[in-house]
Amino acid sequence: MQVSRINLTADASRGMSALSKDGTAAVFSDAVRIDLSDCTLLFISGKTPIDENHRLVGTTMAEQTEQVLKNIKKVLDHEGATFDDIVRVRVFTTKLDEKSLHDIHEVRARYFTKDKYPASTLVQITSLVRDAGMIEIEADAVLSKRSHPLK
Repeated sequence: MQVSRINLTADASRGMSALSKDGTAAVFSDAVRIDLSDCTLLFISGKTPIDENHRLVGTTMAEQTEQVLKNIKKVLDHEGATFDDIVRVRVFTTKLDEKSLHDIHEVRARYFTKDKYPASTLVQITSLVRDAGMIEIEADAVLSKRSHPLK
């Protein structure tokens, strides 16, 4: 078994103002990859609706969900994986009404293949670490050794 930590940003504070004031590092990786003999497990940390400059993207649930999934795709691409490899997602949202639920799933449908949907949990929370952020998604993936060779 081999464990690798994946970090796609050089900014140790990851754009969190509470940490960047005194140079405190955010103590997490973008993902953790575990290579086993017959498959690879990929655990992607919760992604929020921020761009590569750590700025919040979007004011609607649909816009923010789109950015979150783009951020997950960035990790998947880096690791040679796809959304079809994702087996579980956990969705945290500060807003859970009919329109928000509809928008979240409408955007997700553009990323996940029908009949290959992951197991999913969706919960409402009071706030996210990013001010004005409405959604955060974490994902777990299983990569077949046959389709995804070791890096």
